[in-house]
Amino acid sequence: MILYPAIDLKDGNCVRLLRGDMEAATVFGTDPAAQALAFQQAGARWLHLVDLNGAFAGRPVNAAAVESILAAVSIPVQLGGGIRDMETIGFWLERGVRRVILGTVAVENPELVAEAAQRFPSRIAVGIDARGGRVATRGWAQDTEVTATDLARSFEHAGVAAIIYTDIDRDGAMQGPNVAATAALARAVSIPVIASGGVSRLSDLIELHDSGVIAGAISGRALYDGAIDLAQALQALA
Repeated sequence: MILYPAIDLKDGNCVRLLRGDMEAATVFGTDPAAQALAFQQAGARWLHLVDLNGAFAGRPVNAAAVESILAAVSIPVQLGGGIRDMETIGFWLERGVRRVILGTVAVENPELVAEAAQRFPSRIAVGIDARGGRVATRGWAQDTEVTATDLARSFEHAGVAAIIYTDIDRDGAMQGPNVAATAALARAVSIPVIASGGVSRLSDLIELHDSGVIAGAISGRALYDGAIDLAQALQALA
């Protein structure tokens, strides 16, 4: 199971939100590139980036911060937040992002996701953010009636590289991930599923790993708070 340290970008800073609330942002650093490099030096094999402003604006907002991270590290990076058309997908892949994450458009324009997955094999992931099992879009501000499982299954044969599943109620709350729901989703599809939201201690990562079906886990606040030591966690998962 791959551990993805998260760098959430708001106004050029590294922040963490509580349950997706932009007004409940805690700034953990003002130099995203330095933070990315620190994660790489600790042994991280991937980074998970989110342009939070972009998720609400529907277009890249923290491009300068993302590009500074890409220039600083050599490990692969996946990026989500406000990527909603083929032009933006191509823009980021050409600049060195290994994998882009499509969330809102996965609900609103699934044909675009399928087209992008065919055009850019292994470089398109689907972000499924759910509240009470139902998908939320547009920076989690808009609830839908679509279930996370139904949305995941709709991409079963589209060629997407991964599904990033976030339980919104757990995100940033340091209350542990929803292992049962994440594992159930992973068993429902053949696409690799990455868990996001609530990872707050090493035992959470081990529980996700021991499910036997979850391909990766994203952690942010716990790494910044020191609740999880990245190097120790990577060693334990290895």
